Order: sequence, then C-alpha cells, then structure tokens
Amino acid sequence: MRSVLIVALLLPLAACASPPSQTRNACAIFEQRDGLFNNWRRAAEKTEREYGVPVPVLMATIYTESGFRGRARPPRTKLLGFIPWTRKSSAFGYSQALDGTWAQYQRETGRGGARRTDFADAVRFIGWYHQQSHIKNGIEYNDSYQLYLAYHSGQDGYARGAWRKRPEATQGARRFTEITNNYARQLQSCD
Repeated sequence: MRSVLIVALLLPLAACASPPSQTRNACAIFEQRDGLFNNWRRAAEKTEREYGVPVPVLMATIYTESGFRGRARPPRTKLLGFIPWTRKSSAFGYSQALDGTWAQYQRETGRGGARRTDFADAVRFIGWYHQQSHIKNGIEYNDSYQLYLAYHSGQDGYARGAWRKRPEATQGARRFTEITNNYARQLQSCD
C-alpha cells in the first residue's frame, strides 16, 4: 500500500520531467500539462494578464528556446575535439535565461525563489522579459518577430541592431513568428 502511494505521488512529477509529446500543437501541450500539481495553461494565462504578452508568444518562446525541456542547456564545447568542456553560455531551463538575467528578474520582481526548471516561473520570466522589450525598445506585445530578436540579442544588443549581422537571428525570428501564428490559430479552437 505504501509503495502504491509513493508511486502515485511521484508519477505527476515524472510526467513533468519530460517534454510534451506534441510540441507543435498548443492545445495538446495544455491538455498534457493540465493536472492537479501542474497547469501550464493557467500559468501562461496568468502571465498574459500580468505582463500583457499573448499566450502564443509565451509558448512560442519556450518552444524555440528549450523545446519544452525544463532542464535544457546549450551543448558543451569540446577540448581537443572530443573531450566535453565548458558550455557556450549559462542559459538554462525552459526559458534558456542566462544566470545574470535570471538574477536581475528575481531582484526586480521579488521572486527570489523562482526556478528556471519550473514552467510557471519560466513563463513568468518570459512575460517579464518581453515586457522589458516593450518598455526599453518600444516593441509591441504582438510583434513576435521583433520580440524574438530582442530575446535572442538581449535588450542592448537589439537596440544596437546586433541581430542585423546575424542571419541565424532573422531566420529564427521568421520561424518564431510562424510558430506564434500557429499557436494562436490552434488556441482559438481548443477548449
């Protein structure tokens, strides 16, 4: 009886550790993560109300940055071509937030206990970051192309136009916009 109880308590946590199986379908993502301990849709909608960033933009950011993997990290560089070495950046979690940016978010919002591996915390960070793009760079909340460029290049890099010299940034922004638009269409039809 005791082992059944332990399994019943750990099963929802194990389900949260792996990404949803249908990451290109917003309705399916929310269906898979709508449970007693975890409700991604509620977290995303709460963030939209708090920061003004549409749910499809929030979800497309997570899809693009981490593929909905809560412990995602950049790949390691290789020493001598084969020995795993350091990572290219400190990006981590659903949002792929850098250490310094995450610490700034925690300080400015008073959310010192927020974790990058927690979906609700990560989606709230993304809403905050996109709001900073709106405040600092005048990007509208529904301009997914420009929001992506600011997320990818950082606020100062975006303001300097650093992304103009990086074709991967503009290609990523086009892909991000497509994903955002797909999520928006899907979310209109799911309950």
